[in-house]
Amino acid sequence: MEIINANIRYLREESGLTQKELAAKVDVKQPVIGSYEENRATPPLPVIIKLAEVFRVDITTLIKIDLSKGSRSKKEKLVRGKEILAITVDGKGRENVELVPQKASAGYLAGFNDPEYIRELPKMHIPLLPKSATYRAFEIKGDSMLPVKSGDIIIGKYIDNLSKIVSGKTYIIITRSEGIVYKRVFPQLVKDKLLLISDNRTYSPYVIDIQEVLEIWAYAGRVTLFEEEQDLPQTHVFDSMAEQFIELLAASKKGRSN
Repeated sequence: MEIINANIRYLREESGLTQKELAAKVDVKQPVIGSYEENRATPPLPVIIKLAEVFRVDITTLIKIDLSKGSRSKKEKLVRGKEILAITVDGKGRENVELVPQKASAGYLAGFNDPEYIRELPKMHIPLLPKSATYRAFEIKGDSMLPVKSGDIIIGKYIDNLSKIVSGKTYIIITRSEGIVYKRVFPQLVKDKLLLISDNRTYSPYVIDIQEVLEIWAYAGRVTLFEEEQDLPQTHVFDSMAEQFIELLAASKKGRSN
């Protein structure tokens, strides 16, 4: 069966739609949807575009990635309810690591599950990261998580279920009220809430409702960029680069063991 045919059935069922309901949304007759799902026909481009809009998924993903498979590198996982995590892939079918700069943080709140918005974000590839998960990079603002500095980039591993949060570990948390924050998270201390603590103790801990969480990304690595690298001793630069490499390698090995 073609990937797109399998995805149509998978996403329709996950979305709780009947064939008749989906047909109405993409302006075709019900038997046409049946022919797609049974691999008797392939949807033309105009229908593929409408399907991508209905399922809120990137067209490339809809065509190339089997969303019914268990591998996180081969699908977009359901977040909560019926929402789909929007991702992009390169020409070889590999997931990109999208970068969310500080200046794009406000836009990310509105477009985090919009494939068109995600497609416009800067992209990067980090070979050391395990291929069994989805990753995104976030530029940090402020000094609440020292030694992580403003401008550093945190590589986050997508967490598809809040029950997978490990108490005391650090995460990128996306909420409507707080925006994008990087904090140490303590779940289940208060029912249906998360306690967020900064490593910089000048910042007070606070609590958010679990229902506020739009996305959560577990720490997988950090990239530090020097603004005035030429003023640093050469050995310091190399030591820092080595430390970052070791940090990413350790995170990679840990990811493979999970």
